[in-house]
Amino acid sequence: MSSPVYPTSGDLPAQSQHQSHGLAATHAPRIAIEAITPSLDQGRFAPKAIVDEAVVVKATIFADGHDMLAAALCWHDDEGQQQRVPMRQVKPLGLDVWEGHFTPQRVGRHGFIIEAWWDVYATYHHELLKKHQAGVPIELELEEGRRLIERAAERSAEVLNASLAAILEQFRLAQQEADLVALLLSSETVKLMQEADNRPHLTRSDVLYPLDVERLKARFASWYELFPRSETDDPNRHGTFKDVHRRLPLIRDMGFDVLYFPPIHPVGRAHRKGPNNTLIAGPSDPGSPYAIGSEEGGHEAIHPELGTREDFRDLVRVAEDHGLEIALDFAIQCSPDHPWLKEHPGWFSWRPDGSIRYAENPPKKYQDIVNVDFYAEEAIPSLWLELRNVVQGWVDEGVKIFRVDNPHTKPLPFWEWLIADIRQRDPDVIFLAEAFTRPAMMLRLGKLGFTQSYTYFTWRHTKAELTEYFTQLNESPLRDGYRPNFFVNTPDINPYFLQSSGRAGFLIRAALATMGSGLWGMYSGFELCEGAPVPGKEEYLDSEKYQLRLRDYSAPGNIIYEIAQLNRIRRENPALHSHLGLTFHAVHNDRLLLFAKRTSLNDEAILIAVNLDPFEPQEGAFELPMALFELPDEAALHVEDLMSGRQWTWHGKWQAMRLDPAVMPFAIWRLRPVH
Repeated sequence: MSSPVYPTSGDLPAQSQHQSHGLAATHAPRIAIEAITPSLDQGRFAPKAIVDEAVVVKATIFADGHDMLAAALCWHDDEGQQQRVPMRQVKPLGLDVWEGHFTPQRVGRHGFIIEAWWDVYATYHHELLKKHQAGVPIELELEEGRRLIERAAERSAEVLNASLAAILEQFRLAQQEADLVALLLSSETVKLMQEADNRPHLTRSDVLYPLDVERLKARFASWYELFPRSETDDPNRHGTFKDVHRRLPLIRDMGFDVLYFPPIHPVGRAHRKGPNNTLIAGPSDPGSPYAIGSEEGGHEAIHPELGTREDFRDLVRVAEDHGLEIALDFAIQCSPDHPWLKEHPGWFSWRPDGSIRYAENPPKKYQDIVNVDFYAEEAIPSLWLELRNVVQGWVDEGVKIFRVDNPHTKPLPFWEWLIADIRQRDPDVIFLAEAFTRPAMMLRLGKLGFTQSYTYFTWRHTKAELTEYFTQLNESPLRDGYRPNFFVNTPDINPYFLQSSGRAGFLIRAALATMGSGLWGMYSGFELCEGAPVPGKEEYLDSEKYQLRLRDYSAPGNIIYEIAQLNRIRRENPALHSHLGLTFHAVHNDRLLLFAKRTSLNDEAILIAVNLDPFEPQEGAFELPMALFELPDEAALHVEDLMSGRQWTWHGKWQAMRLDPAVMPFAIWRLRPVH
């Protein structure tokens, strides 16, 4: 709690000042409300929640003395609807932890506070019960109870007054002490006294704690990334939005529900990159879609070879019919041909010789793009508003999901303003941060409003690394402000692990991603186990960023069936709809990883075992999560293999496994107690 504010005492003598402060202190809070969760930076930022799912609020609440307290959770949504629910102490009671929960019914910004007060009648109830059970005289206690009810009746309105008066009349007519005790301790009397409580020493948390409530896809979704221009059957013909239509059923059948495109805007010609990032492009080379802008338009426009705006609208509608939601890339960089350079030169920083510096991320160089200057004199506020209008324009076209390119290289105040502005009009809009950067920055972007983020998962491979990282994601503050999207690969990242691990390596990473987080994604070609690199680099040879890439999606060795199975298992098991609620369990082999997930809504758990070695079978004894079911070590668990459908029973806490990467490098078991 914050310190009380005392009245100014002016030039009073020291003794008078002391007395003045003492009088003010008599009105200071006697109750402490601390350690409130969920919260981020003491209420500066909004933790994340999902509509129609309970939000559990906890706080440490205590006061001097031994009197009993009561507490309530008061919350409201962005339309002003308010509710108040009681909080209860969490066992063990001596820790002073209180808990309450509410279920938001709409997306958008919510807020809550906590109230606590002296519960006079609960204190009296507790003392009367103890003394009565101890057999000590309670004549005065009975009279105290009567007076408490009498005073409550006096301050209560009609219906409650009448109910309390009836209690007093029963008290007057009772002949036996036992009857009086029963009356004063009855649940009906307790209920009425709670309603009549004048809440002495009422204290409120000194911050209105915000909460950002989003739709389910903010936490549970499977992303598939493709370049529309490569959806062609002719290496000399640029693919179109209409060509994408034929891929929709396959992407849907693999279990994906978000279809994400890199930038679809006109591509500049100045310094256009050729195949494999060469500096010289041929006349038919398409260039990088991240070099945005040409005489055909900028961020608001569509690359002419992809099709018309109506073609795009039609694709959005047809994709929705297949259960797929289109996500677009919001990349703020510009080609030197972008119309903004001529129309708004004041939005850019120019060098002394009149040239403009191209973008760099050493050792990478991007000669085909330049960056805007957010704080140039002419850029405030016009550039900010124009970028907001770009996003809003695509929202108006039916796009509600945006993957944002390198947001950590843009001003943080810009993102906080833009996301709040967009979501104030349409709270269903989702923003994914493509931010492979420092941990504090990645979390800060989540605090500012980014719905989800790329992660370090791509570079975590060993048992120790994965255990440490998954654990961090389940702990505060990451659990409250950061939602991880486990992309297994991207057009920019061809992980070293996948370059040499073969088909088993792709299955290992797919299992870890799909089971480890409610959000995962893959870039097309992963299902074909593509991993040919630029030698010595985490980059794809013949990268699709610089050329068209035709694929045979029925090629031998693909893992399309396994991906579809993994996505099916995710959908059917709510425990897998989040990265939270994960617990690791012992397995006697450092190449084997074992973890479980369970929701509080059912009596089942999902146990996932992964062989992290893509080349050799691994085996070891492992520990079943009996504690999740509060079962003794010798208990039995019914097991269902969710990949094969086989069922059996395990008896006892310790079992043995063997996972052969040549067959299947992972296992997913659904467990439930044998009754």
